[in-house]
Amino acid sequence: MGKVANQSIQTTIFSYLGVVIGYFNVLWLYPYALEAAQLGTFRTIQDMALLFVPFAQLGLGHGITRFFPKLEQGQSAFLSFSLLLALAGFLVVSLLFWFFQQSIISLFAVNSPDILPYLGIVLLITFMALMNSILDAYSRSFLKVAIPTFFREVFIRLLIGLWVSCFLMEWISFDQLMLGLVAIYGIPLVGMLGYLGWLNVLKLDIRWNNFPPNFRRSFLRFSLITFLATAASTLIMKIDSVMVSSMISLEANAIYTIAFSMALVIEMPRRAISQVVMPVIADHFSRDEFAEINQIYKQVSRRQLYICLLLFVGLWANIDSIYHFIPNREIYETGKWVVFLIGLGKLFDVAFSVNSEILVFSAYYRFNLTATILMSFSIIVLNYLLIPSFGIVGAAMASALVMLVFNLWKYFYLKQKLGFVPFDQTTLKILLIGGFSLIITANLPAMENPLLAIGIKTTLILGVYRLAILLKIYGQEELDWVRKKIKKPGS
Repeated sequence: MGKVANQSIQTTIFSYLGVVIGYFNVLWLYPYALEAAQLGTFRTIQDMALLFVPFAQLGLGHGITRFFPKLEQGQSAFLSFSLLLALAGFLVVSLLFWFFQQSIISLFAVNSPDILPYLGIVLLITFMALMNSILDAYSRSFLKVAIPTFFREVFIRLLIGLWVSCFLMEWISFDQLMLGLVAIYGIPLVGMLGYLGWLNVLKLDIRWNNFPPNFRRSFLRFSLITFLATAASTLIMKIDSVMVSSMISLEANAIYTIAFSMALVIEMPRRAISQVVMPVIADHFSRDEFAEINQIYKQVSRRQLYICLLLFVGLWANIDSIYHFIPNREIYETGKWVVFLIGLGKLFDVAFSVNSEILVFSAYYRFNLTATILMSFSIIVLNYLLIPSFGIVGAAMASALVMLVFNLWKYFYLKQKLGFVPFDQTTLKILLIGGFSLIITANLPAMENPLLAIGIKTTLILGVYRLAILLKIYGQEELDWVRKKIKKPGS
C-alpha cells in the first residue's frame, strides 16, 4: 500500500476540490442559471456523449494498464498504437450513431424533444473524452495520477462553471452554451498532451514491430474482452439519466441529476484510490504476489468503508438543510430519496473494495466481463419495470439493487477462486460507528435554521467518530495516515 498511500493523498485532494466546485455548480449555479428543462438537456447531452466513450475505447484503458509493465522499451509506440485503435473505435461508434439516428430521435421525440437540436454535439464530446481517457491511462501507467485527476475532476468543472456563468450573465445564448461544451472537453485534452510532453513521455513512434512476441495480439485480445465490461460499467452509471429523460421528461432528469450528483460524493475516496490501485494490482499479478493483493483488498475495503460511511451519514443527516440552499428547491427536493438510495448503492460498492479491479487483472477477467454485462442488462430491465411505477425513485432503486447483488456475486467468486476476503471483525465495528451516528442525528428535534442544523449534526457525527477513536474501537489508523500525509504529502 506504500505506492497507493503516496499517490492517493494528492489524488484525493484534487478529487475533493473537484467535489467542492461540482457541488457549487450542481446545487446552486445550474438550478439558478438554467430552467429545469435546460438543465435536463445540458446534462443528458453530456451523459450520452460519455456513455459512448467506452464503446469507442474498446477496453484500451485497462489494456494499457495491464500490459504496460510488460514493456521495458517502446512505451511511446504503445501510446501511438493505442491512440490509433481508439480512433478506429470512434469511427465505428460514429457510423453506428448516424445509422441509428432516427431510432435515437424517436426515444426522445415524445417526452424530451428539446434535446434533438443538440444531438450533433454528442460525438464531438465523445471524441475529446475518448482521447483524454487514453492519455489518462498512459499517464497512470507511470504512476502519475494527480495531474490527470486535476484535469478530469477540477479543471473541467471550473470551465463548465465559468461557461454557465456566462449564460447567466446573458453574454451567450443557450445554443452557444451547448456548443461550448465541445471546447470545454477539448481544453483538458490539450492540457494532458502538454503534461505528457513535459514528462518527456509523449513521442510519435510507430515502430510497432519492436513489441515483444505476441504482445499486440495479447493486448488486443485482452482489451476487446474487457471492453464490454468497461462499456457496461459506464452504461450502469449513465443509463439512468438517459432513460429518465426518454421515459419521463427533461425536468425529471434535472431533479435526478442533482440528487445523483449529491450521492456521488460518497464514492470519491474509492475513485481516488482506485486510480492508483490499478497499476499496483497489475504489477503484483505480473509477479504472482497474491498475498500482497489480498492485503490491498482488505485494507482498501476498511479505509473506503470508514471514510465513505462517514460521508453518507453526514450527507443524509443534513439532506433537508442542503436542499434548503438549492434555488427552486421546491422542484428539486423531490429527489431526496434518490440521494439515499444511490448513496446506499455506493456504500455497497466501496465496502466490497476493489473486486472489479482485481478481477480485471487476474486470470479470471472474463468473469468480470460476464458480471458487468449482466449488470448493465439488469439495470436497463429494472429501470423499465420500476420507472413507470416509482418515477426517478424507481431508477435509484434499480441502481442500488443491482450494485448490491452483483457485488455479492463478485465477492463469492473471488473468495472461491483466489481465497480473497475483504471483510473481518473491523467491518462490523465501522458499520456500528456509522449506524450509531445516524441514529443520534435522526432523533434530534427539527431546527428551523439550516446552518445551525448542519453545524450541530455534523459536530455530533464527528464527535461519535472521535469517541470511537478514543475508545480504541476503530479509526486511529486512518487518522494517523491523514495526519502523516498532511505533514509530509510526498512521503
